Amino acid sequence: MSEDTRFGLGRTVTLPGPLRLDGGGSLAPVEIAYETYGTLAPDASNAILVCHALTGDQHVASEHPRTGKPGWWTRMVGPGKPIDTDRFCVICTNVLGSCMGSSGPASRNPATGTPYAMAFPVITIRDMVRAQAMLLDHLGIERLFAIVGGSMGGMQALSWTATYPDRVAAAVVIASTARHSAQNIAFHEVGRQAIMADPDWRDGNYYAADTTPSAGLAVARMAAHITYLSEAGLTEKFGRKLQGREAKTFGFDADFQVESYLRYQGLSFTDRFDANSYLYITRAMDYFDLAEEHGGMLANAFRSSRARFCVVSFDTDWLYPTAESRAVVRALNAAAAPASFVELSSPFGHDAFLLENAELARLVDGFLRAGDGK
Repeated sequence: MSEDTRFGLGRTVTLPGPLRLDGGGSLAPVEIAYETYGTLAPDASNAILVCHALTGDQHVASEHPRTGKPGWWTRMVGPGKPIDTDRFCVICTNVLGSCMGSSGPASRNPATGTPYAMAFPVITIRDMVRAQAMLLDHLGIERLFAIVGGSMGGMQALSWTATYPDRVAAAVVIASTARHSAQNIAFHEVGRQAIMADPDWRDGNYYAADTTPSAGLAVARMAAHITYLSEAGLTEKFGRKLQGREAKTFGFDADFQVESYLRYQGLSFTDRFDANSYLYITRAMDYFDLAEEHGGMLANAFRSSRARFCVVSFDTDWLYPTAESRAVVRALNAAAAPASFVELSSPFGHDAFLLENAELARLVDGFLRAGDGK
């Protein structure tokens, strides 16, 4: 195995594999890009794995090399913050299938010497977790002090406790779910079809072309971004405000401020994300069904776990509403797993876990301190 730094993405490790996949195949070698913050204890007992959401990456608390923006969770991760890098060694990996350094569709296929594109194997959330476990093995970390994740990161956290029940002491699951609903799958399919309808997609073989399916990817991002917000939040921020005009132009320009906002979100997204990765990761999320993986009963997923759990939802999150978190908590209770649950109030919908929230900060800080007695 080898370890290097490439493309400003931080550390990347190449592991020989093979990584066995739920789809029946395998992947070798396996590249994993990751960031670490803080110092690992001599006995490796203070490691916290932070798992990112669909369009996130390993730059949880460091400047993003492509956008120059601060890390996506600097509010929560850092010295003296709830996930305190003075006390813990925090690790964040770019998930399998993504495009910020870990193996994915844009990676070189060793069999052809060209990018995998759509020849990359179909992956699942559990495959992402297995790849993370390979990295922890490489780093000499046998057991995590905690695993923390929101949205798709919460799915990874749940899958970790079920797949490696002896390797996780605590799990914080925020704004997440144990399975995707039909509505979740429907929104993802709209995004995937937008990408594949873009003529520049070229059946996924656009890496050598002068263009990328940026128009389709932008539309996919716009559709998804709506689900991350709340009606109240959109109304408060935009309402029916026009773009600095007193009257509508009655055309197809962005008359309304909310239109301009969504277009900006879509276009800026295409500068940092790969369209094929979006296809693969959304499909992995849609396949996720933790109960189905354990005989159809969600409680079975947690019966062997030795972790204590903290589950958090937000009252305006309609992507993963509180009912989804309650279903997880009921399963934890049925499995006699120690669990706490809270629904927090926020006008910001699903994205609330990424934004300033003093209650969430206190909750995570207290939960982690209870685990180390500090």
